[in-house]
Amino acid sequence: MKIKEVRTVVLPPRPVPKTPPRRPSWWEKWRVASPMTRYPRYAPFRPDWFPRWGRFGVVVVTDDGSAGFAVGAHGKPVATVIEEYLGPRIVGEDCMATEKTYDMMVRLCAPFGATGLASFAVSAIDLALWDLKGKLLGKPVYELLGGRTYDDIPCYMTGNDPDWAIELGFEGIKLACPYGPHDGLDGLRRNVTLVQETRELIGPARELMLDCWMALDVEYTVRLAEELRPFKLAWLEECLPSEDIGGHMVLRERLPWQTLATGEHWFTPYPFQFAAERHLVDIIQPDIVWVGGMTAMLRIYALAEAAGVTFTPHVGANDPYGQHACYGLPGIRWAEWSSPVPPGVPLAEMSAYPGMAVPSRGRLKPTDAPGFGVDFEPSRLDAFLR
Repeated sequence: MKIKEVRTVVLPPRPVPKTPPRRPSWWEKWRVASPMTRYPRYAPFRPDWFPRWGRFGVVVVTDDGSAGFAVGAHGKPVATVIEEYLGPRIVGEDCMATEKTYDMMVRLCAPFGATGLASFAVSAIDLALWDLKGKLLGKPVYELLGGRTYDDIPCYMTGNDPDWAIELGFEGIKLACPYGPHDGLDGLRRNVTLVQETRELIGPARELMLDCWMALDVEYTVRLAEELRPFKLAWLEECLPSEDIGGHMVLRERLPWQTLATGEHWFTPYPFQFAAERHLVDIIQPDIVWVGGMTAMLRIYALAEAAGVTFTPHVGANDPYGQHACYGLPGIRWAEWSSPVPPGVPLAEMSAYPGMAVPSRGRLKPTDAPGFGVDFEPSRLDAFLR
């Protein structure tokens, strides 16, 4: 069967939780360090400067009327790349030839680069094609990867509501670092206090990590890591800007004892190859919705396995795409849940994907519906670009 059409559609509104929260989520109240922390205007609250382009759906239709569906990110800029450029150029291709269409799309992006927003566009189409493949074969995508490798997947939770994470049964907690270099010594001390208090709360039986979200520099990271050494962090994550490969090399030299993780803001397999070959980090964390879809994830997974580098997808439990990757690839230790669900609200009430599984008592088993199992009906959704 051939690809007949690639179009973008409007998604239904996110569900409104029925259960009242006990308190606001950490995301609504916490200061979180970011690349913009050096500017006081944007330092206190990360969502103040985030892009607000929103989500949309991507539908790939074949000449016999079959359809695959995926959710894309960053709204009109990415949807425009899909509808006006990439989509028309893969019309007529075999819908099952995901390796070929991925390779074509990456090469088609050469005039403006296959990273950044272009990578989001490639990801959305690739995931819709994998969904279509699963539906045509009547199998969940994890079966197409070789079958399940676990009965269920252990999960950790990201966020600064550790008491809620404990109540939900998560096996690890990743904190969001609140302060960066421009917050001075007081900010450094507050970071240390947060980690110390969390370790005291969760005890030694749960893993504890710190996500720095590209907010730091080499010198600050080294000092912070030394201060946090007594609290036995499982890893420090994304300390430097993603493009600063030289900085990652220096940081590896300066902190040979500290487990380092990064990669959610790396696009295409190439930076992962460079990092894995040189062991710049211990854990690589591609995001399946950003890096190029399932096809790119499989290539990166193979690179990591060959180099002996741990592969832990970014927010692997948050969407059905990451869930199927985590369930079908044997080297993945656990999945990250990072949706900012307010304490007291059941996780299922905040799910943005109808039909998607959510962690229960800290463990996850994806749906076995064909494809990715997302329960949207594309034919009933309006066009996104008008």
